[in-house]
Amino acid sequence: MLSIPATAFLTGIFALMMTALSLNVSFRRRDLQVGIGDANDAALKRRIRAHGNFIENAPLIILLCAALEITGAASPTLLWAFVAVFIVARLLHALGVLKVPGIGSQAIGMVLQHLAVLAGTVILLAGLV
Repeated sequence: MLSIPATAFLTGIFALMMTALSLNVSFRRRDLQVGIGDANDAALKRRIRAHGNFIENAPLIILLCAALEITGAASPTLLWAFVAVFIVARLLHALGVLKVPGIGSQAIGMVLQHLAVLAGTVILLAGLV
């Protein structure tokens, strides 16, 4: 059996985060009695965007982590560092979009994520040549 604990851990954490973001949208929709759309509600728009952005980025991050782990292109220490950065980046970004005071920073999360994805990609591709 293939053992990819870093990828499994990241996938589990991301599944929890996705569920929380999805429920956040659902609860606001329930409160507003809105099944489709955003009812031009600023809070619902932010919640939809935080969830949507997560869904747009999480799958690629998980695949990159899996590729790094399966190919052995990144050392275990570096791989776990990527996992930590990806989790922190996604948390900061989501909390920033949701405008949680004093906690989230959409910009810092975005920059961290992009830098980590670029670094991981370079390491992965370099390990293949």
